[in-house]
Amino acid sequence: MANKGPAYGMSRDVQSKIEKKYDDELEDRLVEWIVAQCGAAVGRPERGRLGFQVWLKNGIVLSRLVNSLYPDGSKPVKIPDTPPTMVFKQMEQIAQFLKAAEDYGVIKTDMFQTVDLFEAKDMAAVQRTLMALGSLAVTKNDGHYHGDPNWFMKKAQEHKREFTESQLKEGKNVIGLQMGTNKGASQAGMSYGRPRQIIS
Repeated sequence: MANKGPAYGMSRDVQSKIEKKYDDELEDRLVEWIVAQCGAAVGRPERGRLGFQVWLKNGIVLSRLVNSLYPDGSKPVKIPDTPPTMVFKQMEQIAQFLKAAEDYGVIKTDMFQTVDLFEAKDMAAVQRTLMALGSLAVTKNDGHYHGDPNWFMKKAQEHKREFTESQLKEGKNVIGLQMGTNKGASQAGMSYGRPRQIIS
């Protein structure tokens, strides 16, 4: 915000720790992916955290990115003809990207908040969200991902197993050791202590 002054003391320490989490090498990889995914029309940012933030700040590049992961008929984010200049419109565009990314499958804990990007409060969180989005796109392997698949790690996928009826019946006859056993169980020699004394 325009009326926010410099941070001092503990606030400054916290902000400094957040800024140290930002990864310049990861920025390069994300820029390469976004340009490969959206085309050269999105341009390139100036190197560094603030250049990356300015590039993504109005939400247009992010909206194009998430739209490029969907088939032509079902683009989730409406992109205005001219980039928004009013603050609330830019923040609204970022919020639309976040909603579309969540619908695509990015989990809530990987999502950044609008102010993290708009006010450059936590650009590492923005990187985390883009990494999660890229990983999902590579994992889905539906033909909409462009770029080097090695840029992102594939998410673990469900490996569903099918068992026959006879295999399921056999499993009911086996007592697993984690359920315990009653061999050698006896109450011999056990005592419960003295009975409670009631004094009147």
